[in-house]
Amino acid sequence: ILSGAKLTAPLGCLVSRQKHTLPDLPYDYGALEPHINAEIMQLHHSKHHATYVNNLNVTEEKYKEALAKGDVTAQVSLQPALKFNGGGHINHTIFWTNLSPNGGGEPKGELMEAIKRDFGSFANFKEKLTAVSVGVQGSGWGWLGYNKEQGRLQIAACANQDPLQGTTGLIPLLGIDVWEHAYYLQYKNVRPDYLKAIWNVINWENVSSRYSTSKK
Repeated sequence: ILSGAKLTAPLGCLVSRQKHTLPDLPYDYGALEPHINAEIMQLHHSKHHATYVNNLNVTEEKYKEALAKGDVTAQVSLQPALKFNGGGHINHTIFWTNLSPNGGGEPKGELMEAIKRDFGSFANFKEKLTAVSVGVQGSGWGWLGYNKEQGRLQIAACANQDPLQGTTGLIPLLGIDVWEHAYYLQYKNVRPDYLKAIWNVINWENVSSRYSTSKK
């Protein structure tokens, strides 16, 4: 019996890990219209997010080979691709659930209380997150995150696809994608118009649920 028990661990390690896959959207591509049109959603999900997933899987395979060979140089050289594609996958997976055709309005309950406590009012919070997102230079994200150590909400901007938690330690609650591919086909270069519109489809139930989980 003992010898069998000892075998399970190494055999378990040999089983190949499941590859990352593109998550299904919880609504149709056209469900967020007129605020975000179907063409943008289709390209954003089926092309852009899919590319991050594919490249993440390729990078992880290469990283696994480098680990097996003990090739530290190769491991280090793969870090930027892991961060970019891994971050792209993490960020978009959160983003799709942060949006809903039944979204908009204001949050309720403990999330609303926390927003008032940490930002003074919902209007103040909305203004701050919008300003931070408008101000991202080039490509990136605006975030509402939870600082577990300090027990408070915080707004942050991340460049490119840098994942919020992996780069700042904040737990992501609400992400706003300000890469041009998220809005250009509809709003051209006018990012503030896109940001004004996106508040109409924010899924506060999802954000509230993330907040409750993050405090545990």
